[in-house]
Amino acid sequence: MMVDTATVGRVMDPAPKKEDDRGYSSGSWKSEDGRIKCGFASFRGKRASMEDCYDVKLSNIDGRNVCLFGIFDGHGGSRASEYLKEHLFDNLLKHPKFMANTKLALSETFNQTDTGFLNAERETFRDDGSTASTAIMVGNHLYVANVGDSRTVMSKSGKAIALSEDHKPNRCDERRRIEKAGGVVMWAGTWRVGGVLAMSRAFGNRLLKQYVVADPDIQDLEISEDTELLVLASDGLWDVVPNEDAVSIALTEEEPEAAARKLTETAFTRGSADNITCIVVRFHHDKPDPSGQLPSQSASDEVSADPQAITSEPEAASATGSSQSDVAHESKNPTSPPSPPASSPEQETNPHPNSPMEAAGP
Repeated sequence: MMVDTATVGRVMDPAPKKEDDRGYSSGSWKSEDGRIKCGFASFRGKRASMEDCYDVKLSNIDGRNVCLFGIFDGHGGSRASEYLKEHLFDNLLKHPKFMANTKLALSETFNQTDTGFLNAERETFRDDGSTASTAIMVGNHLYVANVGDSRTVMSKSGKAIALSEDHKPNRCDERRRIEKAGGVVMWAGTWRVGGVLAMSRAFGNRLLKQYVVADPDIQDLEISEDTELLVLASDGLWDVVPNEDAVSIALTEEEPEAAARKLTETAFTRGSADNITCIVVRFHHDKPDPSGQLPSQSASDEVSADPQAITSEPEAASATGSSQSDVAHESKNPTSPPSPPASSPEQETNPHPNSPMEAAGP
């Protein structure tokens, strides 16, 4: 099936962004039937610049609801994350197999978009990169595709279940893949590819592209009655808020925007020195929609959602301290790195004790 303007309904725009006197940016959206609510929050934190982006798109294809949520955490600059915000979901919706074979469409679109960004930047002297943690709902089916160390976690009957596993160079499988391609993983404050990049997969990063690929890991599953919410966030959250805490905090708020704001505030309070961006998607199963469709929209009138905002940092951001950068040359601590941990990169690490998800498909 080809996806064209005759079958793709209007892309709905979430509610306007709000910014309070502390510099937080947030917004929300809910479906007309009340079954899905989405809230997002983002702020610069203690970093000098904002490199996180996020995107929310909502549409209808051949009578089926399609919701797309994404977190993009840039490193070395914001150009890669901004490119993903502008192009990744648009490219995915245009893929000819998006509805027929969504997993294939995701894999091919991630690599296509990576190539597109590298081509767009070929004349520059920059080497930006970005993660992508995305959740795509087609009807009642959920696909989670991840590249890098942003993360998506699900709450199911109150239990936190990781739907993605961070791509770190000291993961046994990732280290083997990198070394097989001729690369090296070494300690430079943390385990890094070539002593430079603290993640093993990313968009961009031209100089390390042979080893740092944009192939996504993909989970797929049906949304069930005991699925309560999703939390997608950059590592500015996950560095200081465990999966279980994130779910517990999000469940204390009925409105997902309030939950997203509370999560970002919690991460900042706990000492996160990175940009912090979060999306919370909440499911309400007691409000069935007889039609199973989004509100009727003009198929030819397509609007791009733009929930991204780059905000001024809170006053508290002037406090001292900075997080360790994903890219070694960006580190603000020129002192000698600590001794490597006793465990070697040969030992497989699993930051998510509940991953892979029990209910996930192949």
